[in-house]
Amino acid sequence: MYSLAGKKALIVGIANENSIAYGCARAFREMGADLAVTYLNEKAKRFVAPVAEELDAEILMPLDVTDDLQMATVFREIGDRWGQLDICLHSIAFCPKEDLHGRVVDCSRAGFLAAMDISVHSFLRMAKLAEPMMPEGGTCMTVSYYGAEKVVDNYGVMGPVKAALESATRYLAAELGRKGISVHALSPGPMPTRAASGIADFQTMMDRAEHEAPTGKLASLMDVGAYAAFLASTEAANVTGGVHYIDGGVHVRG
Repeated sequence: MYSLAGKKALIVGIANENSIAYGCARAFREMGADLAVTYLNEKAKRFVAPVAEELDAEILMPLDVTDDLQMATVFREIGDRWGQLDICLHSIAFCPKEDLHGRVVDCSRAGFLAAMDISVHSFLRMAKLAEPMMPEGGTCMTVSYYGAEKVVDNYGVMGPVKAALESATRYLAAELGRKGISVHALSPGPMPTRAASGIADFQTMMDRAEHEAPTGKLASLMDVGAYAAFLASTEAANVTGGVHYIDGGVHVRG
């Protein structure tokens, strides 16, 4: 059985216990990893802090990824406390509601830039800061969705944004692979997370996915977490650059 004992993991994107990042963090912890957890702001802290305590996180810090100083501070604290980082999970995305709910062709410049900065470029910045802290190798992961590959009703501009994220994953994998750093995009099907609640008619999307899934059910947070934990293990060190579907097989449907 694989283990993450002794590994240090940074988790960015927990909003509450229903977050995909929570499922991953819980699996990492159960496999023996030590955790650093971030929260967006003081308003979010009251939801994240109890989760971090449940997971016995050693580090809990604020992180707004649009703030370069906060980003640097988080990684500096990890370096000072642990001297290394083995797992870096990026599970955040954002688009202004007025752009998310409109047509892609109508997306504003400001909305598109904000979505790309927070959803994609922040992953690049995190990987850059993680790289020198992974001298013996490590794993960087992000979270995508099938709407990056095919048009999904109501997913809107996040489809092109997630497509960019998946492309960035491949380029990072190519650039960091010789250093033993693997890079992955996890692609769960629709899940009832706080972030997903901003998508119009999301319940319809979930119902359709459950009906079409070859397994007959949607993936759970722990399904995603178990897969992420394996990818972070030594046994998966030679796997990199992929988009990993954890969606009950929905993506195979035409």
